[in-house]
Formats: sequence, structure tokens, C-alpha cells
Amino acid sequence: MTPPRMRPIRETIPLDEARALVAAAARPVERVETVPLEQAHQRVLARAIVAAQDVPPFARAAMDGFAVVAADTFGASQFDPKTARVIETVHTGEMPTRTVSRGECVQIATGAPMPGGADAVVMVEETERAEDETVRIFSPVYPGQNIGRQGADIRAGQEVLGTGDFLTSSRIGAIAALGIAEVAVFEQPRVALLSTGNEIVEPGQPLPPGHIYDINRFTLSAIVSEHGGIPVPRATSADRLDDLSRALDECLTADLVVFSGGSSVGERDLVLDLVASRGEVVFHGIAVKPGKPTLFGVIDGTPVLGMPGYPASCLSNGYMLLVPLLRRLARLPEVTPRTLHLPLGQRVVSTTGRHQFYTVRIVNGVAMPAFKASGDITSLSQADGYIEIAAQTDIVEKGEVVEVKLF
Repeated sequence: MTPPRMRPIRETIPLDEARALVAAAARPVERVETVPLEQAHQRVLARAIVAAQDVPPFARAAMDGFAVVAADTFGASQFDPKTARVIETVHTGEMPTRTVSRGECVQIATGAPMPGGADAVVMVEETERAEDETVRIFSPVYPGQNIGRQGADIRAGQEVLGTGDFLTSSRIGAIAALGIAEVAVFEQPRVALLSTGNEIVEPGQPLPPGHIYDINRFTLSAIVSEHGGIPVPRATSADRLDDLSRALDECLTADLVVFSGGSSVGERDLVLDLVASRGEVVFHGIAVKPGKPTLFGVIDGTPVLGMPGYPASCLSNGYMLLVPLLRRLARLPEVTPRTLHLPLGQRVVSTTGRHQFYTVRIVNGVAMPAFKASGDITSLSQADGYIEIAAQTDIVEKGEVVEVKLF
């Protein structure tokens, strides 16, 4: 197949439409693996967690003090304390050996099992221990006071977490409370990352004239790792259809393929031809700046993103398209960016008809434009966040309050 020479993108689709098409093509990963609990943080549960026992498994003291029969303390005050005989001391990890009768008590530590017969705990601050093994109680307690009852947190047979739940630190704690050491989670999607271009050189190697170091594979890999995927970097492919086709064959074992470069309109931008020959091109060209020459397709059921080669364009569309797609594959909740509302420090002229993502730095409470050009990675690396300028807006004036979405 002989590719055409130059084919400018004559039609683009709105960003919202592109996002909807990408989301519709995403099929969450079904594979399941079992991982140790300490590796389950921020994974997605594949099987419900049902409690096999109560938590806590016994009634326990909620305060350091004395386990008593509550009725023995009624009417106690600073001027008229009640007295009980201490028959035992129980620390955490120990079981009581005595049963408390009227007029008796057990000195007890927070978290220690309650002795039989006792129905409340008097805080140590409300008591005074005497040398004759008695304790004076200066404040009454009611039955159940300062006690954590058995099963108060979790009851045996209760579904604690369901399939599809995102495992936060607190949910990991709930699983640990049940004595479970490993859990079944959905596998993380594997993302093949393929940089294209005859001019691309691996960092750490000598840089010949007319060549540039690969940036996009590393920025995209960081995005993938941060959003629940496993990056699978591939060797850079030359701008030849045969080479690209062989590289694609190696990539299609992944759950998602991301090309960097080759998605534009030059005679060596061949990703469009490759995807069209092997599968379906869903769209080519988005009405955004930066990032217009972005391609999305499906080959043998595997989604394929063709990202612009310019680093700022590639990374920007990584945030806008790759992140939601990847999190859908990984079954992760959507990301809600942190935002600030700040005055714009400098007038910005936008491109009418294209939704623009404009990077900014925050300087003394003001959003200062940081965007340089699509090919400049510092447009993003030196920015704190970005503002969005709607397609129908051509100018945002200095001093206008804008919504800054933080990276």
C-alpha cells in the first residue's frame, strides 16, 4: 500500500465527542489476580469480602480504667465516692480469669477483653486507687459505657466490600481487621507505548545531528503508572509501514496501544494508514489546541491512540484522553481535578473554533500564562495547572477570573 503524501486534517470533532467515542470503545479488564494485602492499595476488588467473624471478636474496654457492675457506681460523686475491690488486672492480649460480682472490679487496659459480670468501665481519671486493693469511684457510669461491644464494627456474615470497590487505605484496614492476608483484584491494564520517528533517540545515547531524545514514552509511562496501568515500553519504530506493522503486532498483546508521533499529516506520518489497514479509525483530528492531530482506532478489539509527536501536545492529550480511557479499562473512579479560581495575569489570545488547554503558573495568587509551543515540554513541566478556553472564545482578558485545574 502506497500512502498519500500530504493530507491535511480537514474535519475535526469536538473534544467532548472524542471523549465519548473513546469511552464507548473501552472494555474494562476482566482478568483477575490474587495479591498480598500490602500490595492491594488502589486496586479494584474482584470478589466481595464477606466477614467470617465479628469485629471486634470480643467485648473490650474502650478506656483505661476499671471494669465494674454499673449499678455499684450509681450516686457516686467527688464528695460521696463508691468503693470496689480490685480482683484482677487485665492487659491487652490477655483474657480475664475472674468474673466480677457486686462490689468488685477489674483494672483493665484500653482494648482488653471485658471480664464476665462487668457491664461498664470507669475511666481511671474518675478513680483513686487505695493501697488495700480497693478503688474509690467518683463518677457514675451506665451499663455499656466505655465498652466496645463484640461485633460493633463488623458482624459475621456481613458483606464488608463489594466487587468493583476501589481499595483505599481505610478499606485495606477493614480487610486486615478480618484477618485476610490476600485479596482477588482485577488485573491492571497493560499499555504498550510505541514512539515512532527516524529522528528519535533513546536518552543516554549520543545525539546525532538532526535527532531528538524520546520524551513522550517517558511522560506517557508516568501517566500510565499514576492511573492504574502497567506501562509496556517498546523499541522506537522507524517511519516505515513495514516496521510500524511489525511493531504493532508486538503491541497488540496489550490492553491498549499508544503511539507517539506519526499521527499528523506529513508524508511520514503513517499511523493513520496503519490503523486503517488493520482495523477501524474512529476519528482523526480533534478541535483542540494543542493536540489537534490525534487519532483513535480499534484493532482486533484493542483500542489504539495515536498521539501527536510534539511533547506538550502529547502530554496534554494524555491528560485529556489517555487518563479517562485508562481508568475505565482499570475500573478506577473518574479523576476530579483540584481547582482554584484566580485572576489571569496576562491577556491570552486563543484560536477560535478549537478548545484550548492553556498552561499557567501560579505567582502570588495570579494565574500567569506558561504555554510556549506544542513542541516545548517546559510548557507543562514549569506549569502548576491549566485553564480551558472554550472553542467560541478568542480572547481572555487580563484580570478575568479563570478556573485553574491543578496537575
